Amino acid sequence: MLRLSVMFSAATLLVLCLQLGINKAQDTESIRKPLIFSLDVPNSANANEEITLKLGMKSEYRECLVVRASLESSSKIEGSFNFKQTRCICNDQVNLYWDFPVTQTVTIKILVEIIPEKNICPNDVAVVPISGDMYYTFHTVYVR
Repeated sequence: MLRLSVMFSAATLLVLCLQLGINKAQDTESIRKPLIFSLDVPNSANANEEITLKLGMKSEYRECLVVRASLESSSKIEGSFNFKQTRCICNDQVNLYWDFPVTQTVTIKILVEIIPEKNICPNDVAVVPISGDMYYTFHTVYVR
């Protein structure tokens, strides 16, 4: 009778643990993030002042990612640079910089995509997540 009671208690404890979500396979907080961003750009500038937009990116993945970042603006931005940059992100922080003059208040869209492109990462080894492969944010620079 004691053996039956111990077996019933063990089975009950197992079912209770599974119902309470102790199983780590269901833990969504421990899922690695494909990209983590930091954006450094001034909120305001003088007319015709050149500003620098810095986009920092890193990944919690163990594998490399091919990332393409681009800028779009609400008004024409002058400058002799490419508004798109493509880089490989592995176990390090990657910083992208854009320098351009602002002549009027402008809203900038920063778009980052994880893409399957060759000849960017070492040995062409990179992953693309099933979801979470596109990120964007907006930032307005006010001209004084």
